[in-house]
Amino acid sequence: MKHRRGFNPLERTSAHRKALHRSMVTSLFHHERIRTTKAKALEIRRSAEKLITRAKEDSVHNRRIVSSRLYDEGMVAKLFTNIGPRMKDRPGGYTRIIKLGERQGDAAEMVILELVDYKLDIENDKKAKKDAKAKTKAANKKTANAAESK
Repeated sequence: MKHRRGFNPLERTSAHRKALHRSMVTSLFHHERIRTTKAKALEIRRSAEKLITRAKEDSVHNRRIVSSRLYDEGMVAKLFTNIGPRMKDRPGGYTRIIKLGERQGDAAEMVILELVDYKLDIENDKKAKKDAKAKTKAANKKTANAAESK
């Protein structure tokens, strides 16, 4: 039973645990989807959901609290401008855990921790890559034409 257990220390010192939380939450907000063990995901989920709740209301106080718990200032901006407004109507439950099975080496249960509105847009990614390739071709053609005219 889990009565009167405040959190899972994950067999780490407090400084190591704090660094782990900060780096994994920063990665979650950056990629919006991470692969980790179930024990870590359950702990990271608690931290991430509290930060998203803060990000739903953009104020100086909330930004300072969130920035003290994340490594990257760019992720703080993304959280307040992108993720927070997307979760505005949701009263909680901003993340989901998808079970993957056991890890080969030590049989640790692996999961994917992702934001609820995460969409795997393979077609949009292909289209974006194709557009980028077309732009670079056009730019290369332009520079080649400019060099020939000189």
